[in-house]
Amino acid sequence: MSLMLDEISEQPEVLEKTIQAERLKVERVGKFLCEKDIDLIVLVARGSSDNAALFGRYLLEITTGIPVSLAAPSVYTLYAAKLKLNRTLVVGVSQSGEGADINQVLESAKNSGAFTIAITNEVESSMAKIADETLLIHAGREKSVAATKTYTGQMLFFYMLANALSDKKIAFDIIPNLAAQALKLKNEIKNLVERYVFMENCVVVGRGMNYGNSYELALKLMETCYVVAERFSSADFFHGPLALVERRFPVILFAPQGATRNGSIDLLKRLMELNADSFSITNDDEIARLSSRALRLPKHIDEFLSPIPFVIPAQLFAAFLSEAKGINPDAPRSLTKVTRTV
Repeated sequence: MSLMLDEISEQPEVLEKTIQAERLKVERVGKFLCEKDIDLIVLVARGSSDNAALFGRYLLEITTGIPVSLAAPSVYTLYAAKLKLNRTLVVGVSQSGEGADINQVLESAKNSGAFTIAITNEVESSMAKIADETLLIHAGREKSVAATKTYTGQMLFFYMLANALSDKKIAFDIIPNLAAQALKLKNEIKNLVERYVFMENCVVVGRGMNYGNSYELALKLMETCYVVAERFSSADFFHGPLALVERRFPVILFAPQGATRNGSIDLLKRLMELNADSFSITNDDEIARLSSRALRLPKHIDEFLSPIPFVIPAQLFAAFLSEAKGINPDAPRSLTKVTRTV
C-alpha cells in the first residue's frame, strides 16, 4: 500500500486531534479579531494549500460577511507593492511553512499593519516564526508528495475560524466522523478505477463549497496519474468549455445536495445528451441516477459540511488510479514535497 493511501486513512484521527488541540486557541484568536473589527481577510497559499484557501474564501465570506481575497504573491515578491492592510487579517496556508513567497507576503503584510495567522503542519517552520499566531495541523509528518491529510486539516481550520468569527455556528465537531464514513467507500473505489486506467484527459466540476475540491482533484490527477485534468465551476462549464466534451469523455462532478444541486442536474442532463461519461461524488438520489457512475455518501451530510467527506473519495480515486496505471503516487516525476518559489 502506498504512503498516500496510508495518509488518506489517517484523516479522521488527524482531524479529531486537531480539533481537540487547537479549539481553544482558535476561539481566543477569533475573539481578538472580532474586537479588532477587521474588514478584510486575505489568504495566501500555493498548490493544494491554495485549493484549501479557495474553499476558505467561500466559507468565510458566506458565514462572516467579510470580503475575502486570495493573494497574488507576485504583487509582493516581484513588484514590491506596499498595501494598506490595517484592519486586515492575512492568513498564510502551507503544509511545510517554508514557501519563500508565502512567507514574504506574510512578512510584508505584517509590516503593513495586518494581523497574521499561519496554518501549517510544522510548528518550527519559518512561517510559524513570522506569523502573529500559528494554527497547527496535528497530522504528524506527511511523507507522500501528494498532500491529503494536511489539505483536509487546512480546510478544518477554515471551519473553526468561520465558527469563531461569525454568528453562524458550524458543527465542525462531526467532520471526523463524516471523514470516517467516506473511507468506507475504499473497496468500491478500488474496483471503479479499472474503468479509468486508460484515461488521459478529463474535466472536474464543482461549485460553491466544493469548487476548491474540483481544483484539488484535478491537481491530484495531474501530479499522481499524469492525467490532463481541467477544472471548472458547473456555471462556467456551460460558457464554452462544454465544447470539449465528446462521446465517452470523462467528467467528474462534486455534486452534493443543497444550493448547487439544480446546476448539477442541468449539467448531467446535458452530458447525457452528449453521451459523455459522468462520474459523480454525491449524496443525492437524482444526481446519482443521472450519472454514468456515482459514489454515494450519506444523505444527512449538509452541503456546508460536504467538502471534507466529499474530497476523501476523490483522494482515494487518484491514489488507486495511479497504482492501476503503474505509477508510484508517493513520488511523482519532477516534483518534491517542498516547493520554494519567489
